[in-house]
Amino acid sequence: MKIAFIVRPNLYQITGGDTVQIDQTAKQLIALGVEVDILTSNDVIQYEKYDLINFFHITRPSAILHHSKAANKPFAISTIHCLYGDYYKYNERGLASVFASLSEDSKDYLRTITRWIRRKEKLPIRNFIVKGQRKSIIEALESADIILPNSISELNRVKKLYTANIKDHVVTNGINAEKFPFNDAITKDGDLIICVGRIEKRKNQLNLIKALNNTKYKLVLIGAASPNQPKYYQQCRNAAAPNVTFLNRVPHDELVKYYQLAKVHVLASWFETTGLSSLEAALMRCNIVVTDKGDTYDYFGDDAFYCSPENIGSIKQAVERASKAQFNETFLTRILTMHTWRKAAEQTLEAYRIAINAKNNVG
Repeated sequence: MKIAFIVRPNLYQITGGDTVQIDQTAKQLIALGVEVDILTSNDVIQYEKYDLINFFHITRPSAILHHSKAANKPFAISTIHCLYGDYYKYNERGLASVFASLSEDSKDYLRTITRWIRRKEKLPIRNFIVKGQRKSIIEALESADIILPNSISELNRVKKLYTANIKDHVVTNGINAEKFPFNDAITKDGDLIICVGRIEKRKNQLNLIKALNNTKYKLVLIGAASPNQPKYYQQCRNAAAPNVTFLNRVPHDELVKYYQLAKVHVLASWFETTGLSSLEAALMRCNIVVTDKGDTYDYFGDDAFYCSPENIGSIKQAVERASKAQFNETFLTRILTMHTWRKAAEQTLEAYRIAINAKNNVG
């Protein structure tokens, strides 16, 4: 079986959780005997080489519709349906608030047109320009041979917002356990709090900083500043008290050392489909504080400490509870059983077989 992954053009220039998901899924599929090529939506693609096309991000329906129609092959969509939640409601004023008042689909439509105008991506197909974002998403979902959300929660959201007329197969997000070796001889630092993730508005580092400024905690932010949001990064730097440290992206071995020492990892985001760094941190026996917005409960259940991203007091209280609590080893077992990249690849391969068989039977 040979599969084409079609991804956003800047996947490796502006990296994120989707970069990890795509790379690790491809790697594990290859280990299962599947041939995988990772291509961008700007590429000229030899569709005839592939048995199935896997698109990523349902918020990019123009690329999905263009390539799926040109290919005339079975295709899957890994939806990765991630929103900004209430960020704009609580943070933007003036002209920015006009953009904030638009629907999520309208914002994404404008982003697509803007990327084309700036020549970062190819011209959206004419039908997309006329039809718009929402109707294009519905068309992509209903014409896909299978969609691959990362949780039941995400699946239900996609159905509610767009259409229930879809064929679905849930595929987990995951970790590679061997990359995160834990040393139980090293004592955790109960006051060390880390946040691993690109510094950007959706990740909400600013409110985390405000929550822990001038407390006993040592807050370490690990991640590069989003190249599209330099002002937000500077806001974070300006707001930080002396107990807050900024690191850029760090080598993997150094990252593991921080996970090893930290008692708590925080992602107080405005929205998360999973939060891959939360899975990594839990594997390293960190208690995790996560947002109550998005799909986090599907992954972490009652084993996380939840906070409201708009409420600085809520974030601080969640950190305080997490710093005092013992780590639940049952949580670790559940992650190792249900949320690995190998498991994700097995679920993905099963979905491909379903889609290809269904297409062949119809043909």
